[in-house]
Amino acid sequence: MMKFEVSNQANLPTQYGYFKIKSFREYQDNGNILEHLVAFTDPLPDTPLVRIHSECLTGDVFGSKKCDCGPELAYGMREIYKNGGMLIYLRQEGRGIGLFNKVNAYALQDTGMDTVEANEALGFGKDERKYDIVGEIFKHFKIQQIKLLTNNPRKIAEMEKYVKCVRDSIIIEPNEHNKEYLKVKKAKLGHLL
Repeated sequence: MMKFEVSNQANLPTQYGYFKIKSFREYQDNGNILEHLVAFTDPLPDTPLVRIHSECLTGDVFGSKKCDCGPELAYGMREIYKNGGMLIYLRQEGRGIGLFNKVNAYALQDTGMDTVEANEALGFGKDERKYDIVGEIFKHFKIQQIKLLTNNPRKIAEMEKYVKCVRDSIIIEPNEHNKEYLKVKKAKLGHLL
């Protein structure tokens, strides 16, 4: 049984709109503690638009052009505010390998490896993320069906363990720095781009 705590609810006015927030503190079996954030509209519709977004410090905060994370986060927040729903921000940097290892993967990418090859060269799988806490978040909010804002078929399959799920695509304009990254997401990770 998963052990977690839920914070109080607070207000979060943003450049994208006005949200309510709660944090979920997850106690993992390995002793790690992860603190995730849920930003949501109030009231939530019966079938909320949901974006499950894994932390990407380089893209979300520093505006890295090597990935599509920052623009996906901004697009998701705008659409969620407009349509009603929830952003679940998971603390799983670098597809679950952590910031330190992500920077090492970036260094390998600088030598010509793609994102999957770099993670595997460091001894990780293509994608190390876990979504168990999301099921608990859905239970907490009494959510039974969602419109999932994603291009990742693995994420769709994971969410279908917890709720009825319909996909809503999220398409971000590529740039000169992330074109190959997006091709790898499609070819090696099966993303629906």
